[in-house]
Amino acid sequence: MKLLWKPLALGLAACLAALPSWAQPAHDRPLRIVVPFAPGGAQDVIARYLGAKLTDRLGTPVIIDNKAGAGGIVAADAVAKATDGATVLLATGGAVTIAPHLQSKLPYDPVHELVPVALVADTPMTLAVRAESPYKTIADVLRDAKARPGQVTYASTGNGTVSHLTGALLAQAGGVNLLHVPYRGAAPALTDLLGGQVATIVTSVASIEPMVATGKARVLGTFSRAALPSMGTAPTVGEATGLPGMEVPVWVGVMAPARMPAATIDKLSAALVEVCNLPETKQRFAQLGAVNTCGNAAALGKVVTEDSQRWAKVIKQGGIKVD
Repeated sequence: MKLLWKPLALGLAACLAALPSWAQPAHDRPLRIVVPFAPGGAQDVIARYLGAKLTDRLGTPVIIDNKAGAGGIVAADAVAKATDGATVLLATGGAVTIAPHLQSKLPYDPVHELVPVALVADTPMTLAVRAESPYKTIADVLRDAKARPGQVTYASTGNGTVSHLTGALLAQAGGVNLLHVPYRGAAPALTDLLGGQVATIVTSVASIEPMVATGKARVLGTFSRAALPSMGTAPTVGEATGLPGMEVPVWVGVMAPARMPAATIDKLSAALVEVCNLPETKQRFAQLGAVNTCGNAAALGKVVTEDSQRWAKVIKQGGIKVD
């Protein structure tokens, strides 16, 4: 019996050594969450919140690794090529569902090299104007855009961003020509909105909320499935216009390298959904202008597929290109 036990024990030890740390009795390898943004932003805060909660549930340390650059491509590429079995991506649409339709060559394949783990949040977009704007409704904006094609402006946070594409989606669905004015982020775009250099802006709830709270801006509509309490009486864009397809989930999820074992993904997915469903998570995300949208790997996979199809159509119809 002793002769049989030794090789079995050695074999078991070898199998355990090949597993990521949270699947092993000895938690000697931390989970690394790669964030495609600089520290301090909403997505970074979401990642750090999730990391703290996962540490308790997985019994292993969680490291947040910020890899900003190229609209998320740097971070996505790092995760797609990770081989340690303990690295995942805090994913958003930029590098997963938008970049493939804007760039002919990416250093990774988002369809085959990254797999969904869990859906955790939505950071909704809005259409907003400065407080003194003559536009009271989205209908006012579309009516003026039809009367003055290419002269009604909307600011975005940059070429090829979800902000840019959401504005293009509204223009295409409304049958109007809005003039896109890209900026390097929300801060300069909001400065010009308040200064009257641009007529409207498409930006996130988190970005516009401080301006609304101080009475400097008004939200005409939210690109969400339901009205958002934080935006007061602002309707959804779909409700305000009657146009279909105006629910645009600006999703945040966790994705893993395709080579990560399925059992590991399942365990991490279950832990993330558990954290996402906590009442305190809803409160924390709301403070960041986000909505917790808890879902397993299949739920995230469905959102990613629909998102990719949406932006492929918008980009093709608009002939949108990035420099």
